[in-house]
Amino acid sequence: MTQPASTPTVEELEEQERRLVFRRFSHEDAWALGSLLVEMARERQAPVAIDIHRAGQQLFHAALPGSAPDNDAWIARKRRVVERYGSASYLVGARHRAKGTTFEESSRLDPDTYAAHGGSFPIAVEGAGVIGAVTVSGLPQLEDHRMVVEALERFLDAGTV
Repeated sequence: MTQPASTPTVEELEEQERRLVFRRFSHEDAWALGSLLVEMARERQAPVAIDIHRAGQQLFHAALPGSAPDNDAWIARKRRVVERYGSASYLVGARHRAKGTTFEESSRLDPDTYAAHGGSFPIAVEGAGVIGAVTVSGLPQLEDHRMVVEALERFLDAGTV
C-alpha cells in the first residue's frame, strides 16, 4: 500500500507556479488542455467539472458524470481568487494557514464570491504574466489542485506551447 503524498509547503506550491508557465496560450491550447483534463478525469472516474478562462472569457468547460451545479459555483469562487491574487487558489489558502489564520478571516472577502480552496491554477504566459485560470472542482481540494498541476506538467512537457 502506498502512503499518501504529504501536503505541499508554500515553497513547493510557489515552485509549481514558477515552473508551469506557457510561452503562449491560445483557444486551441485551452481546448487541448481541457480535453487532457477530461481524459484524466474519465480514467480516474473523477466526478469533476473542468473550466478554463482567459482574459474574462470561458474557453473550455466540461461537467463529468457525478459532478453537480455546485461544482460550477466552486469553480467561479476559486477562479476569482486566482484572478485577484495571481496565484493558485490552494497556494493563497496555504499562505494564510502558514500565518496561523484562514483566508476567510484575513481577506475579509465575501466567501460566497471567493474560495481559497485547491483546484484553480493560474495560466501564466512568459512576458505577460497571469492571463487566466484552469480550474477543477469535485474532489477534495488538494486532489483538485494536484489534478490541475499534473495536467499542466503533462501538457507543458509535451512541448507544444
